[in-house]
Amino acid sequence: MSAFASDPALDEVHDAAGHGTKVDVALHLHDGTVRLSILSAQEILLTADDADQVAQALQRAAEQARRITATRAPDRPTGT
Repeated sequence: MSAFASDPALDEVHDAAGHGTKVDVALHLHDGTVRLSILSAQEILLTADDADQVAQALQRAAEQARRITATRAPDRPTGT
């Protein structure tokens, strides 16, 4: 089981050029890091609406990451 949780709101976001490339924003549930992945390519072309969805997913992940790191004890190591 992965420690990363992907944002399900991005399930329908695909490359606007029709290449099938997808984007994924995921939160590491243990250390609060945020992973941004572009799947099957090194770049992705997004429509304006899809770009908004990705930006919102990153903001949601950042908020969750702050909550995770705020509750972690200061002397607890951050492992991946």
